[in-house]
Amino acid sequence: MLPAQDPFRSRMEGQMLSKLYDMGVLNSTAKLSDIENKLTVAAFCRRRLAVYMCMSKMAETVSAAVKFIEQGHVRVGPDTVTDPAFLVTRHMEDFVTWVDTSKLKRTIMSYNDELDDFDLL
Repeated sequence: MLPAQDPFRSRMEGQMLSKLYDMGVLNSTAKLSDIENKLTVAAFCRRRLAVYMCMSKMAETVSAAVKFIEQGHVRVGPDTVTDPAFLVTRHMEDFVTWVDTSKLKRTIMSYNDELDDFDLL
Protein backbone atom coordinates (compact mmCIF):
# COMPACT_ATOMS: atom_id res chain seq x y z
CA MET A 1 0.00 0.00 0.00
CA LEU A 2 1.32 3.39 -0.97
CA PRO A 3 1.47 6.24 1.57
CA ALA A 4 -1.27 8.85 1.32
CA GLN A 5 1.21 11.58 0.33
CA ASP A 6 2.60 9.63 -2.65
CA PRO A 7 2.05 11.66 -5.86
CA PHE A 8 1.50 8.47 -7.91
CA ARG A 9 -1.27 7.37 -5.57
CA SER A 10 -3.07 10.72 -5.69
CA ARG A 11 -2.79 10.82 -9.51
CA MET A 12 -4.23 7.29 -9.83
CA GLU A 13 -7.04 8.10 -7.38
CA GLY A 14 -7.97 11.14 -9.44
CA GLN A 15 -7.95 9.14 -12.68
CA MET A 16 -10.12 6.40 -11.16
CA LEU A 17 -12.67 8.89 -9.79
CA SER A 18 -12.69 10.71 -13.12
CA LYS A 19 -13.33 7.49 -15.03
CA LEU A 20 -16.16 6.45 -12.68
CA TYR A 21 -17.70 9.92 -13.05
CA ASP A 22 -17.49 9.71 -16.85
CA MET A 23 -19.22 6.32 -16.70
CA GLY A 24 -22.00 7.94 -14.68
CA VAL A 25 -21.82 5.76 -11.59
CA LEU A 26 -20.44 8.42 -9.22
CA ASN A 27 -21.14 12.15 -8.94
CA SER A 28 -18.54 14.86 -9.48
CA THR A 29 -17.93 15.52 -5.79
CA ALA A 30 -16.98 11.90 -5.07
CA LYS A 31 -13.94 11.01 -3.03
CA LEU A 32 -12.05 7.76 -2.71
CA SER A 33 -14.10 6.52 0.25
CA ASP A 34 -17.25 6.78 -1.92
CA ILE A 35 -15.98 3.87 -4.01
CA GLU A 36 -16.49 1.58 -1.03
CA ASN A 37 -19.74 3.17 0.16
CA LYS A 38 -21.63 4.49 -2.87
CA LEU A 39 -20.42 2.42 -5.82
CA THR A 40 -23.12 -0.23 -6.09
CA VAL A 41 -24.34 -2.74 -8.64
CA ALA A 42 -27.53 -0.68 -8.91
CA ALA A 43 -25.49 2.32 -10.08
CA PHE A 44 -24.18 0.25 -12.99
CA CYS A 45 -27.64 -1.20 -13.73
CA ARG A 46 -29.10 2.32 -14.01
CA ARG A 47 -26.61 3.03 -16.81
CA ARG A 48 -27.86 0.15 -19.01
CA LEU A 49 -29.34 1.21 -22.35
CA ALA A 50 -32.81 -0.23 -21.65
CA VAL A 51 -33.06 1.57 -18.30
CA TYR A 52 -31.74 4.80 -19.82
CA MET A 53 -34.44 4.60 -22.53
CA CYS A 54 -37.11 4.44 -19.81
CA MET A 55 -35.59 7.35 -17.91
CA SER A 56 -35.48 9.47 -21.09
CA LYS A 57 -39.10 8.53 -21.96
CA MET A 58 -38.17 6.67 -25.17
CA ALA A 59 -39.95 3.58 -23.81
CA GLU A 60 -42.67 3.08 -21.24
CA THR A 61 -41.17 0.04 -19.52
CA VAL A 62 -37.76 -1.62 -19.37
CA SER A 63 -39.15 -4.76 -21.01
CA ALA A 64 -40.52 -2.70 -23.93
CA ALA A 65 -37.14 -0.99 -24.25
CA VAL A 66 -35.41 -4.39 -24.32
CA LYS A 67 -37.68 -5.49 -27.19
CA PHE A 68 -36.98 -2.30 -29.15
CA ILE A 69 -33.23 -2.72 -28.68
CA GLU A 70 -33.19 -6.43 -29.57
CA GLN A 71 -35.26 -5.75 -32.71
CA GLY A 72 -32.68 -3.18 -33.87
CA HIS A 73 -34.68 0.06 -33.47
CA VAL A 74 -32.09 1.89 -31.33
CA ARG A 75 -28.70 3.34 -32.13
CA VAL A 76 -26.01 4.98 -30.05
CA GLY A 77 -24.13 7.41 -32.22
CA PRO A 78 -23.78 5.89 -35.70
CA ASP A 79 -23.97 2.26 -34.51
CA THR A 80 -27.13 0.18 -34.10
CA VAL A 81 -27.06 -1.52 -30.70
CA THR A 82 -28.84 -4.84 -30.11
CA ASP A 83 -27.56 -5.51 -26.59
CA PRO A 84 -29.91 -4.13 -23.88
CA ALA A 85 -27.08 -4.34 -21.33
CA PHE A 86 -24.98 -1.81 -23.29
CA LEU A 87 -23.49 0.70 -20.82
CA VAL A 88 -24.41 4.31 -21.64
CA THR A 89 -21.80 6.74 -20.34
CA ARG A 90 -22.42 10.44 -19.68
CA HIS A 91 -20.85 11.35 -23.02
CA MET A 92 -23.12 8.96 -24.97
CA GLU A 93 -26.43 10.07 -23.43
CA ASP A 94 -27.15 12.66 -26.13
CA PHE A 95 -26.51 10.18 -28.93
CA VAL A 96 -29.16 7.56 -28.05
CA THR A 97 -31.72 7.80 -30.87
CA TRP A 98 -33.94 5.71 -33.11
CA VAL A 99 -32.53 4.07 -36.23
CA ASP A 100 -33.45 6.14 -39.32
CA THR A 101 -35.32 3.24 -40.98
CA SER A 102 -37.26 2.32 -37.84
CA LYS A 103 -41.04 2.10 -38.08
CA LEU A 104 -41.18 3.27 -34.46
CA LYS A 105 -39.39 6.51 -35.36
CA ARG A 106 -41.86 7.14 -38.18
CA THR A 107 -44.84 6.46 -35.87
CA ILE A 108 -43.50 8.79 -33.18
CA MET A 109 -42.77 11.54 -35.70
CA SER A 110 -46.26 11.30 -37.21
CA TYR A 111 -47.81 11.36 -33.72
CA ASN A 112 -45.83 14.52 -32.89
CA ASP A 113 -46.67 16.07 -36.28
CA GLU A 114 -42.99 16.14 -37.22
CA LEU A 115 -43.09 13.71 -40.15
CA ASP A 116 -41.71 15.30 -43.30
CA ASP A 117 -42.86 14.28 -46.79
CA PHE A 118 -39.22 13.68 -47.71
CA ASP A 119 -39.04 10.95 -45.02
CA LEU A 120 -41.79 9.01 -46.78
CA LEU A 121 -39.57 8.41 -49.83
